[in-house]
Amino acid sequence: MARPAGHAASQADRAAAADARQMRLVAVVIAATMALWLGVQWLGGQQGWPAKYAFLADLAAIGALIWSLLVTFRIWRRRKASSQGQG
Repeated sequence: MARPAGHAASQADRAAAADARQMRLVAVVIAATMALWLGVQWLGGQQGWPAKYAFLADLAAIGALIWSLLVTFRIWRRRKASSQGQG
């Protein structure tokens, strides 16, 4: 069964919109992570919290940044594949 000519274009548009949403989410996660991490570091220093809480904040920030990197890499690979006609 033949598909309408606009089907491929609309599917590509939906994929591009989904990628744009994911990239906005990545940007928000990175910005929020840095703001929260700096806030926890400052608050911990002011309140005299033990170093284990600073390390916990560091690990949480590293986790969020690794997640952001993985999502960005996945989007990059998907765009690269579609631009080469593989997708």
